[in-house]
Amino acid sequence: MSTVSRLTWQNEPASALQRKPDLLAAWDRLNAERGDLPFLSASAVLSALDVFGQGNERLLVGREGGRIVTLFLLRPLGRCSWVTFQPSQIPLGAWVASADRSLPELAQSLTSGPLGLCLMLSITRIDPLFSPRGDDSRCVLSSDYIDTGWIELHGTFDEYWNARGKNLRQNMRKQRNRLAAEGVATRLRTLSDPSEMAGGVERYGLIESAGWKAAQGSAIHPENAQGRFYRRLLETAAEHGEAVIYEYLFGERVVASNLCLRRPGTLVILKTTYDESLSAYSPAFLLHQEVIAALYADQHIDRIEYYGRMVEWHTRWTGSRRTLYHLTVYRWPLIRKIADWYRSQGAPKSGENSQ
Repeated sequence: MSTVSRLTWQNEPASALQRKPDLLAAWDRLNAERGDLPFLSASAVLSALDVFGQGNERLLVGREGGRIVTLFLLRPLGRCSWVTFQPSQIPLGAWVASADRSLPELAQSLTSGPLGLCLMLSITRIDPLFSPRGDDSRCVLSSDYIDTGWIELHGTFDEYWNARGKNLRQNMRKQRNRLAAEGVATRLRTLSDPSEMAGGVERYGLIESAGWKAAQGSAIHPENAQGRFYRRLLETAAEHGEAVIYEYLFGERVVASNLCLRRPGTLVILKTTYDESLSAYSPAFLLHQEVIAALYADQHIDRIEYYGRMVEWHTRWTGSRRTLYHLTVYRWPLIRKIADWYRSQGAPKSGENSQ
């Protein structure tokens, strides 16, 4: 153990998060203080560790006056370098801290002893909404990750919908008229009970596995790691009323699906898929419109977060965007100078892109 900047650090195997109730409780307490993000709950992170962990992850516990004020899940990145545990299925890096703690200061404290000889530490996928991006310094460098979008559910659905572009509104009206003319009944189905999650994830996976993601090897399937992760994640969250799967049906056929997590006021859309054989009917857009209308009517959610890379179709639904970023901290200024020179020679960036 070492004390740096008034913090006492304890370096534990990642499995300690599950074995020690005080660490588990502290993780959820600190997550609630900074964002209260459902995909960064202790149970969600444990699910990700169980399915995607490599076995070399470490849990860094920071205390002040005996009270836990921060926890980081890290894994080694080459020699003398560390990076946050970051499977692609978790939108942000796996760490939590009390709201008054500066992330750069926490990261610099970590490089100064508890990790041994640590020359570089990368904190990946940071949301400036909860950890504002500061200026770079001799030992601290931030870099853009992606732009992401969100929707504020203000006013009424009609006001929101009338503010959308003419092309989107006309296309949705055209598709609904076409389906009605063909005698196709459509409906939105909402799943939120723990017993419904396995079937919802399976149906999602069967749709996605028939599309372009299957060729890339990135599709969810009931029998692969992603399928196991999302089933466990959603079943656990559903026990606390924090999971919902939205399905859009043509008759009795599921043609589009969203896997989501929710906490008071916020819905996070983790994954979206649709039946590509029916893309001419825009099933994913029809689902999205129905979900937003239902959330306006329900009045329990006032913000929809995508947490994925903002692409053209997102801009049809929202004009709001912010940039998620990575933070890299070097132990000494000379190490940053060497890293800057290395990058100038065309080397890959440190952190997530080097995983």
